[in-house]
Amino acid sequence: MSRQLLRFLAAGITAVAIDFASYWLLMAAGMAVAPAKALGFLTGAAFAYIANRDWTFRAQGSAAVLLRFTLLYLFSLGGNVAVNEVALAILPIGENARVAAFFLATLVSATINFLGMKFLVFRAPAESAVP
Repeated sequence: MSRQLLRFLAAGITAVAIDFASYWLLMAAGMAVAPAKALGFLTGAAFAYIANRDWTFRAQGSAAVLLRFTLLYLFSLGGNVAVNEVALAILPIGENARVAAFFLATLVSATINFLGMKFLVFRAPAESAVP
């Protein structure tokens, strides 16, 4: 496994822990599931941007990089919330269903995020065509 992928996984596990804790706290405070899921995801995303920019991909930050990251995470957020909702609709009702739906949604969005960050957001600059 590449060092970059291992760092992405470490940063991602931390971001997921932040997401999960935020999600559960917001629901415990009485917030509906979908908004709590979205806000938890966004809290984890803020951490993920900094960790992946500075540590995983060692990339320079810029307005363009932040815009690409934001667009990727908005796309990923939609997928995350949709997968969570579909999983909750088909799984038996209960806390185990919420945990399973959360992790299934996270798996889908993490895959989208790694590929998007590697190839779109924090991509290495193109090599010069001049010999």
